[in-house]
Amino acid sequence: MESDKVVDMSDYNNTSGTLYLCATPIGNLEDMTFRCIRILKEADIIAAEDTRNSIRLLNHFEIKTPMTSYHEYNKIEKGQKLVERLLKGENIALITDAGTPGISDPGEELVRMCQEAGITVTAVPGAAACITALTVSGLPTRRFAFEAFLPADKKERQAVLAEMKEETRTMVVYEAPHRLVRTLKTLLDVLGNRRIRVCRELTKKHETVYAAGLEEALAYYEENEPRGECVLVIEGKSREEIRAGEIAGWESMSVQEHMDFYMGEGMGKKEAMKQVAKDRGVGKREIYQMLLSQLV
Repeated sequence: MESDKVVDMSDYNNTSGTLYLCATPIGNLEDMTFRCIRILKEADIIAAEDTRNSIRLLNHFEIKTPMTSYHEYNKIEKGQKLVERLLKGENIALITDAGTPGISDPGEELVRMCQEAGITVTAVPGAAACITALTVSGLPTRRFAFEAFLPADKKERQAVLAEMKEETRTMVVYEAPHRLVRTLKTLLDVLGNRRIRVCRELTKKHETVYAAGLEEALAYYEENEPRGECVLVIEGKSREEIRAGEIAGWESMSVQEHMDFYMGEGMGKKEAMKQVAKDRGVGKREIYQMLLSQLV
């Protein structure tokens, strides 16, 4: 959603403040960084997603900086006011309920508004639930896709799920405990029995990483009520699945076309012949004879 109000830069001097994106702990308060504490103490004001939640964090670290609310439902109007304060030279620290601002929260809108107004934005890095879950999952981490919460809108949700079905990277999804079973059912229906890690209560006393296939995970959480926010780390589509899908219609191929497919994938002639024979449930000698007959 674009802002309706255009800030007139001529109303301000050239010395604007800085927006600090301050990552806060996702569960364990010992994960708070020294730099983050200092920035929160030195800022002119802290913009918090939920001031009632954040006051406990500030009190714990004896941070007396005043707070103002900045959340999904006031992000445009309040964002404009924060930009105006920044342009007047104030420094603002942005925090979310837990983790890194801008990741699956309205902070991304404020960053965009600041960049358009020429305001410096910098990050004070720290905890992020998506990265924490990914690193303890045991699934491939070199390539991954972050989906945050699946869309509530049915049509949009179906579109995202269709993309996830073909996704080859490891996928990370957030989910609330009361919706976990429903989401696991949906993922099983769409993706099949992929490997999944259900990460709960990350960095907290009762942290768990449940490693299983989607089918087993669904059965487990149907019997054991989940508690605490969940991060799902899901295996991407394998090369074997992709190949199986591409040759699912081999019945309509000639033996030579079947061979050409595998050789186009980089297989040598003998290896391709072996795979074609396996697909068709016959011996390599029979495939060899078929190829010879097609040459006659």
